[in-house]
Amino acid sequence: MATSLANFIATTQHRRPGQIMYHAGFTDDLQRRVQQHVGEGNDIGRHLGFFKSAGVGMRRPGGLPPLDFSRYWQGQDLPPGTTFDGKGMAMVPSGFYHFWGIISPLRNARSLADIENYPMDDMTDWDTLHLAGEVEKAHAAGLVVQAWVGHMYENAWQIRGYEEFLVDLMDRPEWADCLLERYARQNMIAAVAYAKAGVDWISCGDDVANQNALMFAPDTWRRLFHSKWAGIWNAVKSINPNCRIWYHSDGNVGAIVGDLVEAGVDILNPVQPECVDVDAIHSRYGHCLTFDGLIGTQSTMPFGKPEDVRARVKEIIEKYGRNGGLIVSPTHVLEPEVPVENIEAMCRACREFGSFE
Repeated sequence: MATSLANFIATTQHRRPGQIMYHAGFTDDLQRRVQQHVGEGNDIGRHLGFFKSAGVGMRRPGGLPPLDFSRYWQGQDLPPGTTFDGKGMAMVPSGFYHFWGIISPLRNARSLADIENYPMDDMTDWDTLHLAGEVEKAHAAGLVVQAWVGHMYENAWQIRGYEEFLVDLMDRPEWADCLLERYARQNMIAAVAYAKAGVDWISCGDDVANQNALMFAPDTWRRLFHSKWAGIWNAVKSINPNCRIWYHSDGNVGAIVGDLVEAGVDILNPVQPECVDVDAIHSRYGHCLTFDGLIGTQSTMPFGKPEDVRARVKEIIEKYGRNGGLIVSPTHVLEPEVPVENIEAMCRACREFGSFE
């Protein structure tokens, strides 16, 4: 039986794998019910047959002082239960599953200097010595090795404020570009380290689209985002040509799929069937782009019956996956309303219709 690593290589080289790769993620409440379903102490991924992977990451030096964001919150009256994340955002409990309210520390920025001087980790001297050994060990076990590089747009708007950042794009593009460039530099450092270590799959992305279109004009994306990501991905490929670039954005990204492919993206996630014309994208880019997703979390998984899930899995494997280029997954983390029976149906169908050995 082919290993997960062998199936990944075949899938992303657009050759028929021994087994279609598939996976899913769950909100806490659903995770609890799935765990009860498979049995306490049993591994969910193993029970459901998810492909096997290992994650690696750079290590922040232990003696490095934590970033200090206190000056952004002095005298602020924050809601009860507010915590702060590692980028300095105030995280406000929403009371609704995994969603949070965000209060942005740079929402009241008055100058470009405020953007330039915002505290941010410099990953130049972070520990990378362990990475190659971890990759080698995972490969020996037949695992796909993944590494998370990060966001750019999402980090920038969360730090600056959503409306404020969108206004910056139009009225103060140098402010927006400053934040984006600062994150791009750190993403580059991480991506290069992972490429040198020999990882198989570098993950990155930004939610740059809504249900109908991009959050901003495609030309704005090309001007401020495209070249930064392209530089990172080209650096990865120059070091490790076999490393695959996985890019995530929810929503209708149809206007920039060609740009993403040109810049070096190998795997596009989540390819929401409710938002994009999957057939059109596959017809044009299916020979070089692997889809990771396609099982609707706004439709099939929460509202379909197990037979509907089975039919959808069969459909996408037959249309897009018989010769590689497909990783089956729900198009977002599965929410509490998804029946456990539908999760089992998805996994059974992947094994039934996606086993080619």
